Amino acid sequence: MVNPQWLKSFATLAELGNFTRTADRLGLTQAAVSQHVKHLEAEFGPLLVRRPRAIELTPAGQALLTYCREVECAARHLRSRLDDADDDCGEITLITPGSIGLYLCPILLDMQKANPTMVVQHRFAPDREVLEGVLQNRFELGLVTLRPDDPRLAATPFTQEPLELVVPAGEDVHKWEDLKRIGYIDHPDGEAMSTRLLSRRFPGNPGVQSLPCKGCTNQIGLILEYVARGLGFTIIPQYARQAFASQAAIRVVDCGPPVVDTLWLIHRAEWPLSARAQRAVALLRERVDAPRPRAFGGERVRQRTGASVGA
Repeated sequence: MVNPQWLKSFATLAELGNFTRTADRLGLTQAAVSQHVKHLEAEFGPLLVRRPRAIELTPAGQALLTYCREVECAARHLRSRLDDADDDCGEITLITPGSIGLYLCPILLDMQKANPTMVVQHRFAPDREVLEGVLQNRFELGLVTLRPDDPRLAATPFTQEPLELVVPAGEDVHKWEDLKRIGYIDHPDGEAMSTRLLSRRFPGNPGVQSLPCKGCTNQIGLILEYVARGLGFTIIPQYARQAFASQAAIRVVDCGPPVVDTLWLIHRAEWPLSARAQRAVALLRERVDAPRPRAFGGERVRQRTGASVGA
């Protein structure tokens, strides 16, 4: 059997690409990490190509990294099986798009606080990474915006969420020229979301790219900071807007019939969810299905919907 510490050093080095950072993360010396790699190379042959600023795995190194992941997966399953009967202890692993993630994270943290032997591992990621994370057993639960057709995954509807046109609190939008005047705050999913919503609100519009861009960020939790400071408007999923702290500084513009996506809860179909995961899902569904707050500005956002921004 291969020494587990050697494997851990190698897998961390493959992830970080740097001996110094690997040693720091593992609490080891750089010499110790190098020694672990030498032991593995003595048994399996060359595993790394060392370059001045990076390392590259050889085919043997790629094969060993796959083995490391399989060992980690087996260990996780063992821990999961050993404490499956308890729904108030163990690890809850969830990977979601950013918008719904902002909304769910406080709920999960409240659950962990009430159950100190429970640990929540929650990652924000776009659909592709969510699928990979669940398929590779790094996460027990995931949420995606498109229903997967992979037979290895079980998928059930979780919630729906509309896109929202959000402007600074003192602004309103009645025509395309108002958007030009206010200016646009972009984000990685901004063009796709804006095209879907604004094409319905303003048919035949020249496109969001024709609007003056007043800012851009890839951090979903910061998009509305631009809007709250009066710098522009944005199009964002409702859960991201609801998670924003300064609701009085923003306003949701009524755009008529909502533009929505269903969010799908996924997990591996081959084995049942752990007791703690089932408990977490039940709690999240209960909180998500609860009546949603009114949008700032007086309009009630329609209740039957959902979209999501990746990390």
